[in-house]
Amino acid sequence: MAKTATGVLDKPKTSTATKRAATKSTTARRNARRRDAAETNAASAKSDTVPKKTTHHSKELSARGEEAAARFLAHRGYDILERNWTCYAGEVDIIATDEDCIAFVEVQTRRDTSRGFPSNTFTESKRKRYEKIAIAYLEKTQLRDLAIRFDIISIVVIGSDRAMIRHQINALRGDAAK
Repeated sequence: MAKTATGVLDKPKTSTATKRAATKSTTARRNARRRDAAETNAASAKSDTVPKKTTHHSKELSARGEEAAARFLAHRGYDILERNWTCYAGEVDIIATDEDCIAFVEVQTRRDTSRGFPSNTFTESKRKRYEKIAIAYLEKTQLRDLAIRFDIISIVVIGSDRAMIRHQINALRGDAAK
């Protein structure tokens, strides 16, 4: 700015095109900030009220967890009878025999424990659903003289090629699900 004869500071002359460009860029930045804030608010509101959809990535994690659980059981002498067996009552991840017992195994895999340990997701209704699945399976196969139990295998991923596996035998008995 330059001092004039009257002592008042004059603003340097700016072209109209420069003023328009500055206004457009300021407006664009302001609109971008508003849009980002609206998207953030919408995303946080959505995550609070709408359950997350299963993504390809989480399906892949689940499939890898089920594969690891099947290897874990086989290594310990279980015979894997079925994987991802489905009936009118739902699906069971693994059906296996262990000596004179048939185990219906639910596999839960997570990347971390920030939402709790995977086995904490079991409820009384899930136990009842597993009982219906077991009845349907036994009707289909005509297996006899085997005790039935419901196991949970919880897997927490520790690294790219490591995980912690916890096998809870007979975890879904009536008093354990409460």
